Amino acid sequence: MYHLIRFTRGITTGVERSAKQPLELLKIRAGVEMRAQVKPYVVESYGEAVEVADLFFEDGSSTRKIPFAVFVFVD
Repeated sequence: MYHLIRFTRGITTGVERSAKQPLELLKIRAGVEMRAQVKPYVVESYGEAVEVADLFFEDGSSTRKIPFAVFVFVD
């Protein structure tokens, strides 16, 4: 299921367009809205649990380990 998400802070992340291509860097500005499938999980960072998600966009690209602190659900 795709959700409309809005980024609350700007981030730079690696985007995977195809398994055969190298990651591309993408700058996402605060306020940008995108539709994505959200696959949440928890990772440990500096001894603390951090909620993150892999995002799978409608165009087939994806990005990994995006902290929930940088986006909100619009719908």
